[in-house]
Amino acid sequence: MLTRLSIRDIVLIDRLDIDFTDGLTVLTGETGAGKSILLDSLSLALGARGDAELVRNGCERGQVTAVFDVGPAHPLLAHLAEDGIETEGDLILRRVQSADGRSKAFVNDQPVSVGRLREVGAALVEIHGQHADRALVDPAVHRELVDAFGGLSDDVKAVRAAWQTRRRAERELSEQEARIEAARREADYLRAAVEELVALDPMPGEETELAEKRQQMMQVEKVAGDLSEAFSELDGQGSPIPTLSSLMRRLARKAEAAPDLLQAPADAIGRALDSLEEARTALEDALARTEFDPRVLEQTEERLFALRAAARKYQVQVDDLAALRDRMSADLADLDAGEEKLAALGRAVEEAKQAYSAAAERLTEGRVEAARTLEETVGRELPALKLERAAFIAEIKTDPDGGSADGNDQIEFWVRTNPGTRPGPMMKVASGGELSRFLLALKVSLAGRGSAPTLVFDEIDSGVGGAVSEAIGHRLAKLADSVQVLTVTHAPQVAARAAGHMLIAKESLEMNAVATRVKVIDGDHRLEEIARMLSGATITDEARAAASKLMTAAE
Repeated sequence: MLTRLSIRDIVLIDRLDIDFTDGLTVLTGETGAGKSILLDSLSLALGARGDAELVRNGCERGQVTAVFDVGPAHPLLAHLAEDGIETEGDLILRRVQSADGRSKAFVNDQPVSVGRLREVGAALVEIHGQHADRALVDPAVHRELVDAFGGLSDDVKAVRAAWQTRRRAERELSEQEARIEAARREADYLRAAVEELVALDPMPGEETELAEKRQQMMQVEKVAGDLSEAFSELDGQGSPIPTLSSLMRRLARKAEAAPDLLQAPADAIGRALDSLEEARTALEDALARTEFDPRVLEQTEERLFALRAAARKYQVQVDDLAALRDRMSADLADLDAGEEKLAALGRAVEEAKQAYSAAAERLTEGRVEAARTLEETVGRELPALKLERAAFIAEIKTDPDGGSADGNDQIEFWVRTNPGTRPGPMMKVASGGELSRFLLALKVSLAGRGSAPTLVFDEIDSGVGGAVSEAIGHRLAKLADSVQVLTVTHAPQVAARAAGHMLIAKESLEMNAVATRVKVIDGDHRLEEIARMLSGATITDEARAAASKLMTAAE
């Protein structure tokens, strides 16, 4: 419920803090005292459209803060928690309106959009009156109210689940149809491409391996000639090894005759022969390792070039050719086996449609029954509200072919104000005063089901007589047993039934300025205010006696 409303620099209000209690609270005061300003301020905190004209003259900005005591089970808290907004303790809605037209919104001191603030406010407070921007006159909520009145939440959940299943089945069928159609258009191309890629049999990483192998063989081919030439010099007819070997043997035979002279040269020639032989052996080994079949290089290049040509043709990387082959093969498989899969998906769609239709029909039956009961319940409230010749109608239009997640039904509240006249939408047919009383009868009939925890009524007793005012007061008090009710009223019969009474008045300030003030009154002060509402500017003893009688009767 709303526990506190703080207003700063809004129109005639400079500074105002109001504490609220549960039950029925009335706000009274003379015309022009500022009752409408209070409702406009509350509406601003709830996300209503901002306006620079709301800022008090001479001030840069105005601010309204509304504090709510929300039970831990309220579904709003879970949604706020998902948005990262702290939800422990009181729920505080704050709106700052600048004189330049800019506006800021906060929930528990976390900045939010005005639209989000409006969603939060709608879950906390309903404002009912004679204007189109008030609650319950929007047909979009009428279906939800009938569902809440009829206790149809389980049926609504079943319909929504069936709708999601149906939409998912329809989406899968549509996607399969699109795949098959695309495959059919490209069937010849796909078959040729798959045949080519299957024959090519590309492997991931193959391009890198072939390129390295080709580079290695090309490098070997370049040095093989030099190795062969060097080996021929050491192993061929012009090799110095035989000549040096013959020379070393001659020197060795003569070394005994002159050892000091020939031994050293003979040893040096021996070492040279050893080095030359080692070089020849190394060259022979190198040549052996350079030996390869030129056809291998040719085959490697052909394979590499074939892979790269295919990659250019299909506009992918070489390493992606294998994945492309698999994907194209799958598309062909979808085409080949698609009709069977398509038929299965089609059957799934039909089953989902039948399940949805059955759930929607059950929900429609429940709604029709709930709507008729709601009509009867509201109808019993109308005579006392001087609407005994009127009728309330929950108009249901069912279109089995136009289903949605909410079922096949559109529901709008209609009224007929007099017998023989044509019924129509409540907002179009009922006058301002009639609309207010229809809304009150509806809210009493709903008895807290599908209702915000705080209801505000803006002069719904306007233009009615004492007996009707008495009936309105009785029903507001009855409604306050289940929800918090605030009402702006000029009817003493309504004021007499309140558990809390706030008097709104203007106070003169310096420099010919005025400000709206709100004072909680009880006892003699409350008696005096109700007497004023009965008699006008001059309060008589008769008015006081009548006021006392009203208060006693209400008690």
